[in-house]
Amino acid sequence: MTATEVSGDVRFGGWWWVSAAEPYLYEINTWPWLHQLSVEAGRPVDLSTVPDERWAALADAGFDAVWLMGVWTRSAAGAAIALNNTELVESFQTVLADYRPEDVVGSPYCVADYEVDPRLGGRDGLAHARAALARHGLGLILDFVPNHVAPDHPWTRTNPELFVRGSSQDLEDDPGSFVAIDGSVLARGRDPYFPAWPDVVQLNAFAPALRAGVIDTLRDIAEQCDGVRCDMAMLMMNGIFAQTWGARVGAPPEQDYWPAVIPAVRQTHPGFRFIAEAYWDLEWALQQQGFDFCYDKRLYDRLVAGDTRQIRPHLSADRQYQQRLVRFIENHDEPRAAAVFDERRQRVAAVAALTQTGARLIHDGQFDGRKVRLPVFLGRYPDEATDRELSGFYNTLLSALTDPTFRTGTWALCDCTGWPGNDTTADLVAWCWDGESRWLIVVNLSDAEASGLVRAPWNDLRGSAFTLTDPTTNAEFERTGDDLTDGLYVELAPWGWHLLQVHPTTTQVSPT
Repeated sequence: MTATEVSGDVRFGGWWWVSAAEPYLYEINTWPWLHQLSVEAGRPVDLSTVPDERWAALADAGFDAVWLMGVWTRSAAGAAIALNNTELVESFQTVLADYRPEDVVGSPYCVADYEVDPRLGGRDGLAHARAALARHGLGLILDFVPNHVAPDHPWTRTNPELFVRGSSQDLEDDPGSFVAIDGSVLARGRDPYFPAWPDVVQLNAFAPALRAGVIDTLRDIAEQCDGVRCDMAMLMMNGIFAQTWGARVGAPPEQDYWPAVIPAVRQTHPGFRFIAEAYWDLEWALQQQGFDFCYDKRLYDRLVAGDTRQIRPHLSADRQYQQRLVRFIENHDEPRAAAVFDERRQRVAAVAALTQTGARLIHDGQFDGRKVRLPVFLGRYPDEATDRELSGFYNTLLSALTDPTFRTGTWALCDCTGWPGNDTTADLVAWCWDGESRWLIVVNLSDAEASGLVRAPWNDLRGSAFTLTDPTTNAEFERTGDDLTDGLYVELAPWGWHLLQVHPTTTQVSPT
C-alpha cells in the first residue's frame, strides 16, 4: 500500500500495523548508516537521497517497518561534554582506530530539538524517506525520549518550570547532579539506580504543563512517522518517578503520565503506535497504560544465558501479553550478538527470538556478523568484514519468515515430555504457528544433546500423513497423525533447532 496525498501532505495512518499484527522491525543507526552509504556512493547521502534499492531490500527481506534511530537534532553542548570525558573518548578510540574528534556527532538521546537534524536531510529529507518506505510497504518508527532533553534544548531557557528544579545549595553540594542554565538550577537526568547523566536535564513528569508540551511534540512527530520507540519509558511512571525524585517533585498527580499522553496523541492520530523500552518487569504495567509493544529484556537475558529451563515458563505467560512484547537478540543498547554468542548459539537464539509471538526486532549489521557495538555518540562505523556464512543463514531464515503466518497466525507453546531415564527433555522448548500454513519450532538451548516428544495441537491431522521440512537446514521428516498422539520424537544436537513447515499429503492412515 502506498501513501495517499491529502491536501498536499502525506498521510499513512498506521496501515502497516493492520497488515502485520506482529511485525518485523529493522533498526538503523541513522547517522553512521548514512555515512556508510555516502562512502559507498562516493557522494553525500542523506535521508532524501538514500538509494531506493536499500529500502526495497528491506521490504524484500520481509520487514514491516524501519526504525530510524537518531534523526532528531543532536546537542552541541552534549557533544562537547562527551569530548571532555576521558573515559568516553578512550572508548571512541578503541572502536575507531583512526578516531577524530569530528566523529563525535552527539548522542541521539541528548535531543536539542525535535526537528530532524539538518545534517541528515531535515524534515523534508525525512518526508522523502517516509514516502519511499511507504512505496515499499514499510512503516516508519522514530525515537521519543520522555525523561530528559539536552541542556541546550529551548525549554531549558524558556520553560524552566517543566524541569525538576534545584537550589544554589544543591548545585554547590552536588554539581554532578545539578546544572545552572540561565539563572535556573535544574536537575540532570537520571534513573533511580545510577548517578545522573552529565549531558541531559531532567523533565518533571508530574508537571501538567510538561504533559501538554509533550502531547504537542508527539502530535508533531506523529505527522512524520507511524510510531515511536520511547526511551526508558518506565522512568515516567508515577511510582518510578516518585521513587527517583521523592519530595523534590511532590505528590504524584491522580493520572499517570502515559495514560494522559498516549490517548491525547491518538485523538488526532488514531493509528499512531507506541513502543516502550522497558525494564524491571514493568512490561505488563506499561501495556496497560497504552503501549502497543514493550521490550522483552527477560527473554534476551535468558537466551544469552542459555537458560532453557527458565525460558519455557517465560513463554507460558498469557498470549495476549506476549503478543505485545518485542523480541530481539541485539539492539543498539546491547552488545552485538556476534560478540555475545558463538556462531551456532547465535543461530539458534535468532530462530528462537524471531519466531516468537509479538514484534521481532533486527539491528542493522546483525546479519553481517558485526561485533563492534558502536557508541551512540559516533557518526561512522569501523570497518568490519562480513561473515558471509552467517549472512547466508539469516537470508534463509528471513525467507522462511516472510510467510504471513508469522504475522497474522496463531502461536501456541507445545508440550515437551520424555520417558523414564530421559532427563534431557527439559532442555527442549517448542512452539507452533497456525495460519496460512503451519510451523513447528523446537530449540535446544543447552550444550548437551537433548531429546523428547513434542505435542502439537493439530488434531485434524490425525489419520493423515504429512511431511516436515526445515528450510534453514534442509532436513525433512515423514510423519503420520499417529505420531501426534504420543508426540513427535525430536532429537537435537547442542544448540540445535528445527524450524519445520508442515506439508500434509493425501495419504490416509488407518486409525489405530
